Amino acid sequence: MAAAISLSLPLDPQNLLCPCRLRPTTLSRPLQSRFFTRLSPIYKYPLTTFHREGLCSFKSSSSSSSSHSSTTPTTPTSSHHDDPFRTGRFLSNEELEKLRFLQNFLYFKELESGSLWVRVMGAEEMDMTIGLLAESFAESMVLPVGYVSVLKFLVRQYLMERKIQMPHMATLIGFYKETGEGGEEQEVQLAGTVEVCFNKMGANASPPTPTPPKDSPYISNMAVKMSFRRRGIGWHLLKAGEELISQMSSSREVYLHCRMIDAAPLNMYKKADYKIVKTDSVLVLLMLQRRKHLMRKKLPLLSNPPESAASESDTETFA
Repeated sequence: MAAAISLSLPLDPQNLLCPCRLRPTTLSRPLQSRFFTRLSPIYKYPLTTFHREGLCSFKSSSSSSSSHSSTTPTTPTSSHHDDPFRTGRFLSNEELEKLRFLQNFLYFKELESGSLWVRVMGAEEMDMTIGLLAESFAESMVLPVGYVSVLKFLVRQYLMERKIQMPHMATLIGFYKETGEGGEEQEVQLAGTVEVCFNKMGANASPPTPTPPKDSPYISNMAVKMSFRRRGIGWHLLKAGEELISQMSSSREVYLHCRMIDAAPLNMYKKADYKIVKTDSVLVLLMLQRRKHLMRKKLPLLSNPPESAASESDTETFA
């Protein structure tokens, strides 16, 4: 199976490595600020502490096989959790409420071989996510190991720029804990990642072709660590993204790209009820790019939609 579940991405590794095709948004300096209003996140995850090395401390666990968005609140044990979701721009009250919702989102699933937790990436998990994406891109493009450091630099620029668009988009990360033999405690590790866009304000400035509607939700940059493939993690990253989109967007139509050569991901998307709506022209081969399918799925309506977090106030807060 390919390193990345879907490599037809806004963050196109082929464009990143060819200076003549670099997009302006790839190399521009991310918005920076000296002042940030700290939000006080409430962590409602079984994974209460994610250290820089990617290890986790457990205070509670769940044996439920269904996804959920909240558990018993716990108190962060590390000071770097004070403000992991700051965006560096002024947010309206509605955006602040949505940002807090993203902080508390959790998709949990018991798999045959272990447990999977999917949640929104915080600032302290960016480095490990960058490493996963860079290695996945290098593997899929059959690049020498030396190119990984170059990809890491470009992926970092991309993720920093995209983070400014929260809460109109989010990068999800999946942590996996393998079931040990004889009840032996296993280490929790980063297993995969996926990016979800909820609306036009979170849309990528230069999406790949065929171009999806900018005002529709979009799933991209999905990758699973090589050692954790064929365990259903890619499937549940997709489902976690769909669940979050259902709660954050009023649009039911979700789009994604899949390269024509990636047979396994294409079959997975078809199984998840995604339909091909358009395919790249053969002319893209002249640009040294892979042909891609644009796929679409209509999400079902929520039986119990969450109450709107919108505020009629025009007040803005810097976060």
